[in-house]
Amino acid sequence: MGDSQFTDKCETFIKLLQQWGKVHNLSGSLDRDSIMVNIEDSIYPLEFIDDFDSFLDVGTGAGYPGMILAMARPNAKGYLVEPRAKRVAFLHFVNSTLGLSNLHILQSRVEDVKLDEKIDLITSRAVTNTKLLLDLTKHLSGVNTKYLFYKGTLVNDEVDGLDLANKEIVQRGDRNYLYF
Repeated sequence: MGDSQFTDKCETFIKLLQQWGKVHNLSGSLDRDSIMVNIEDSIYPLEFIDDFDSFLDVGTGAGYPGMILAMARPNAKGYLVEPRAKRVAFLHFVNSTLGLSNLHILQSRVEDVKLDEKIDLITSRAVTNTKLLLDLTKHLSGVNTKYLFYKGTLVNDEVDGLDLANKEIVQRGDRNYLYF
């Protein structure tokens, strides 16, 4: 997708999140700058992770990072997993408005998701600790699955004692991107 198409989709996403967010309490801060910070946070890892044909985002919430990744990578099949109905309704509305044909939104807990394929990239932002995320998603991963977890300052404590092949932690401000 060209940068202008991605930018246009981001503008639409910002407007929709601001409209829905006031009514449905979807996200913390709804001012434009805060939303832009979250969009940049969502796509920053695309600079250093391997390419992927499919991804699954656990606990997408208001769309970070899954909706933004789907907008940035329209050729990758995306699954957004979110258990809360009002957030799922918002994600469906955004998906319909943006016409993202690569995206599937699942109202479910991740441990209950059943897919006929193994996922290339499993992502999550601020859902739970790394060990539990790995346990909850193991049925969706294959031998070549990579993980990208958006973490805070406790990332090193979380991965201590876990056997994570080729683990990389990329820090940007207060964000730590755990990729393995």
